[in-house]
Parts: sequence; structure tokens; C-alpha cells
Amino acid sequence: MNAKQKMRHVLDVMADMFPDAHCELNHSNPFELTIAVLLSAQCTDETVNKVTASLFQKYKRPEHYLNVPLEELEQDIRRIGLFRSKASNIQKLCRIIIDKYGGEVPESHEGLTELPGVGRKTANVVMSNAFGVPAIAVDTHVERVSKRLGFAGPDDTVLEVEKKLMKLVPLEEWTLTHHRLIFFGRYHCKAQSPQCPICPLLDSCKEGKLRMKSSKKTKNKSKTPKIASEG
Repeated sequence: MNAKQKMRHVLDVMADMFPDAHCELNHSNPFELTIAVLLSAQCTDETVNKVTASLFQKYKRPEHYLNVPLEELEQDIRRIGLFRSKASNIQKLCRIIIDKYGGEVPESHEGLTELPGVGRKTANVVMSNAFGVPAIAVDTHVERVSKRLGFAGPDDTVLEVEKKLMKLVPLEEWTLTHHRLIFFGRYHCKAQSPQCPICPLLDSCKEGKLRMKSSKKTKNKSKTPKIASEG
């Protein structure tokens, strides 16, 4: 089985496991999605959704974020990790959106990545989910799963992982694959305690096989009876 055949198998299995995989950040427009993804860096989607439930009621447009002191916005997102720098980036981002893009989120990858706090991953998420442009955003789950399954090397950068996935996954499946890889990593192939014993992709996962061997050796060792010493 070559790399593309292996990827096809993996995509089909993940499709069966997570047919409804989707972006779990609550939003109703491209601007809200941009803010939500920015807030999600080093933070769970669950926490972000709790914060944005009230945040998006208070701030509807970019100008609304600029009409309050920075300290007030910081308090509004205090439960989010790195809330001070994120609050500062939100206000800077809103100023650029107003001054350069007439109050609307730019629809180009180049325009998005020039916004403070918006990196390649955030831009890819917004492009694919808000504007329907195929993209594979590599977050911590996508990176971990790709490396465990051998589609990327252990020392590959996030950009290298993205490029390798783009070569192996059909263009029309990029966005859906991004979501399924996230679901697979978040709910099954977790960073801690991955569910290798019940994983339908174990045969395709070198790391999983090594984990299972190691686990088996540990169990067998613990079952070995101790011989009482003669005294």
C-alpha cells in the first residue's frame, strides 16, 4: 500500500467514525470565526465557546471592540489563556479591518495573515469554513495524528505537515479532512492515553503498534510470579 492508498484508507475509516465532523467553534459570520480562532490558540474550543457566548452579544462589529478600553476587553476574555495579548491583537485587527477592508474580514489568505494574531492556521480555518476555499489547517490534533500515522515525520514543522497532507488528500476533501483529523485526535487518538486497543487504524499506525507491544510487555512483566528466596 503506497502513501496515497494508505491515506485513502485512513480517510474512509475516519469518515465512518466521524461522519458529522465540523468546526466546533460557535460563530455566525466570518468576523466572529476570526475572533474565535484567534482566541482558541493554546485554549480549548469548549472554553472559547463559553467566552464568546457573551462576547459576541456585546461586540457585533469591529468598531464595537474599539469603543471600549483595552482593559475592559481583557476582562471580557479573562478566562482565555494569554488574554492580554489576545485582547490587544483583537483591537489592532479590528482597526486594520475597518481602515483597510471597510469593516469586513479580508477574503484572501494574504489579507488574513497580515492581521495581528492571525497566523497560517487561523487563516486556513477562516478561508475554508467562512469562504468555502479548500484548506487544511494544521492544529495540535492534526499535527499529532499525521505524525503518529506516518504521513509526516516526527520533526516536521507545521508547514511541512500541511504540505504533505495537501499532496496526499484530494483537493475537494481538504476542509472535511481537517475536521475529521481534529475529531480523531480530540476524541480518539488523544495526546495522553490514545485508544490504541480499539483503534480501527492500528494496522496502519507504527506508533500504535509500538505502544501496544510496550503495554503487553509491561502487563506480562507484572504477571511474572516472584520466586521466594530461601532463608
